[in-house]
Amino acid sequence: MSDSATAPKRRLPQINPVWVLLTVLVVAIIFMNPRFIEPTGYMNFLKRAAPLAILAAGQVYVITSGGFDLSVGSLITLVVVGSSMLTNNDPTATYWVIPLMLAMGLSVGAVNGLVVCFLRVPSLIATLGMMITLNGLAFLWSGGAPRGYLPDTFRFFGRELIRDVPLVRFIPVSVIVLVVVVGLLAWLMHRTNLGRQVHAIGDNPVAARLAGVAVNRVRITAFMLSGLSAAIAGILLGGFAGVSTDVGSGYELQAITAAVLGGAQLLGGRGSVPAALGGALALTAIFTLLNFLGLPQPVRQVVQGLILIAAVAFAMHRRRQTGT
Repeated sequence: MSDSATAPKRRLPQINPVWVLLTVLVVAIIFMNPRFIEPTGYMNFLKRAAPLAILAAGQVYVITSGGFDLSVGSLITLVVVGSSMLTNNDPTATYWVIPLMLAMGLSVGAVNGLVVCFLRVPSLIATLGMMITLNGLAFLWSGGAPRGYLPDTFRFFGRELIRDVPLVRFIPVSVIVLVVVVGLLAWLMHRTNLGRQVHAIGDNPVAARLAGVAVNRVRITAFMLSGLSAAIAGILLGGFAGVSTDVGSGYELQAITAAVLGGAQLLGGRGSVPAALGGALALTAIFTLLNFLGLPQPVRQVVQGLILIAAVAFAMHRRRQTGT
């Protein structure tokens, strides 16, 4: 028998379906608007997608560890409202307000993790309670109507452009922030022991604890990274969306949808930061197509709900097929 007959067959590398979906959506956008292939078109697309992509990259840590974080949308709102109140139209205040907002994101994530780990409250309920609390704090802080505005030094990260860049002409600062943050989160998830531990406790927390994994510490870290990503997303949204008491509304579900589109399992044990990025870009592309078609906001919400259901159903089907 020949060597070629006895040699094991090489398996072709699997392509995550989210990248196929994204490619189809981009082709559809180009068909409807050929100017999308120009730098102004795709750079503005990436600029719009940056907050959601960063949020999904943080959310995938919590989902992979077997939990949910529903508080991120309210945290975004609190970051935007709080920043407008603290800067008080003073450009120099930006340099201490932004670190304070990042610290607040980490703190909210830490509290979520502590409640889940030590009070044994399910993450769905713990973060739902935090969502309501943060919404109330944002309303109390602003009196329901945010005063002042975010100075240009704060809005720099969300709306400023770096011009005269070869080939693409300009790059939004928010896209640079996106690349840096998602790159770091991807490295942590897929190249360090933290990522392996996050997957382990999501797959089987009892086995992970018996193997010596500090389960509570890893879960709290996952929530802290989610809170930090929400604070960064809030800073970007404040830059180009302005101050509003509902600026973060719905982002928690969009982040979960993006992560699930990327193949993250809602029961934990599997998740990918690059795939969550693909899910966020695909979701933004879907919303872009809906805008081109002139469909109203309620239709967008219906589509997002159907996408989430379909993505979870597909993920569960694939899990049954592979037996994992």
